[in-house]
Amino acid sequence: MTGLVGHDAQARTMIAAARSGRMHHGWILAGPKGIGKSSFARALAQRLLADAAGPVVEGEGLAVPESHPVRRLIEATAHPDYAELSPIEKDGVTARNISVDQVRGLQRLIQSAPSLSPRRVVVIDSVDDLERGAANALLKSLEEPPADMIFLLVSHAPGRLLPTIRSRCRSLRFDPLDDAAMRSVLSANDAALSPQEMDALVRAGEGSPGQALRYAGLNLFEIEKALSELAARGDTGNGQRLALAKALALKSAKPRYEAFLERAPAFIAQAARTRHGLALGQALDHWEQARHLAGGAIILSLDPAAVAFELAGHVAALAPSS
Repeated sequence: MTGLVGHDAQARTMIAAARSGRMHHGWILAGPKGIGKSSFARALAQRLLADAAGPVVEGEGLAVPESHPVRRLIEATAHPDYAELSPIEKDGVTARNISVDQVRGLQRLIQSAPSLSPRRVVVIDSVDDLERGAANALLKSLEEPPADMIFLLVSHAPGRLLPTIRSRCRSLRFDPLDDAAMRSVLSANDAALSPQEMDALVRAGEGSPGQALRYAGLNLFEIEKALSELAARGDTGNGQRLALAKALALKSAKPRYEAFLERAPAFIAQAARTRHGLALGQALDHWEQARHLAGGAIILSLDPAAVAFELAGHVAALAPSS
């Protein structure tokens, strides 16, 4: 857990709360998906348990030295005072939800005395994924929390949680990363990224490294370049649209085609933000049509070439002469 980037203020807040001796037992780590909340939760759990067991880690950040025994235990999934819940993967398929049995399995940790320090930590990634029964089971633990147990609940949509869960937790808000932090994360993932590809990934990520990394290796810059050219000059002869549709329809291009399905409507939405009056209304109409088409393309098994051609047409309609 050494690669956490950004969210320094949140780290300081949590370290200060822990040092005060009056740290609340339940925390909702809220913010957009893919901005590092899960990594933060795991790093925070490691730091809290390391400080509680000793030796205390110096500094305001969450990094724990590799030599620290607590870090070694957590990385070996052998720390007796730590638990983490997330959807279970079986036969290569990840479950959609966290089951009630998983939450009930926390009772061993909850009912037993801490082993290495006075502190126990549970990370749930994400609490949005709890089944209804699992959410109710968690609520019971939040209503009567054991001494020195801390629940870190990662949430991408806290407004959808049970009000009773929200009322028993404090909220720690996370914002999208700035461009500098985004570049740091992306460089750590792939130091060989070209400046153009880096710029394209930063734009596509919109402050979310997780979102940007979904496009890694797909030569996103070329897709963005094609969209920009269509929006700037249109395509009266349909030649550019046909070439793009043909290229994206290849079986080998399926990942790039899926990226195009996401980026074309997003590109139109970004363009709409700079427009006013009639031009804004037209851009929003094209965005709505593009979003609807792209959203059903995979589910309805629509022809990739036809979909790519039509989506490119909506982008081309943004051109001044269109």
